[in-house]
Amino acid sequence: MQVLQARTITLDDLSQEFGLEDVQDADFFPEWQGNLPELTDIERQFLDKIKAGYLAMVKRRPFLEKPVQLTVISPLLFLLDFYLPPFHIQTENSVELVEKSEGITIRGSLDILFLKEGLWLLVIESKQVQFSLESGLAQLLSYMLANLQKDRPVFGLLTNGEGFIFVKMAQDGTSKYANSRYFLMRNPGNELYEVLRILKWLGQL
Repeated sequence: MQVLQARTITLDDLSQEFGLEDVQDADFFPEWQGNLPELTDIERQFLDKIKAGYLAMVKRRPFLEKPVQLTVISPLLFLLDFYLPPFHIQTENSVELVEKSEGITIRGSLDILFLKEGLWLLVIESKQVQFSLESGLAQLLSYMLANLQKDRPVFGLLTNGEGFIFVKMAQDGTSKYANSRYFLMRNPGNELYEVLRILKWLGQL
């Protein structure tokens, strides 16, 4: 059996071996734009503190995966009540994807996986800050492909602390995915506002 490591797999591998298609039609992934929940003043103030904390840390030195989770991701999820029912969290679980006809297995570890009533709602891969989001996209998609509930779309969030990108995958006959635009900590204003609004909406689906 051929084994592909999720941490080294490429988008081309997923396309050739699993028929995964990149959809450019905006209508495929409307959930990240329009009709999003509004934020309260308290939520905006909290997000401003998260951004300020991130910028203060990167001034001193680039930081690695766990500080990214503690400084940026964990506060976001706390604010969303994603640590409370009906959500539950699983960390560092091994996920395998088996392509039966070709005998291929993709192996890797999830950083954070949130489940809601058996549905994979959010998959979060936190990378080192110096790695681009592109370096983790194929890995995230390989985990999403392992979703056992093929009748519903799966949503993912990929972040390296300085940027965020949302992904939607649908496996209704064929496997297709699309992504949102990048939301960056360095952009003017605070793009964590939009990140939180999208996460709120996905949590309600």
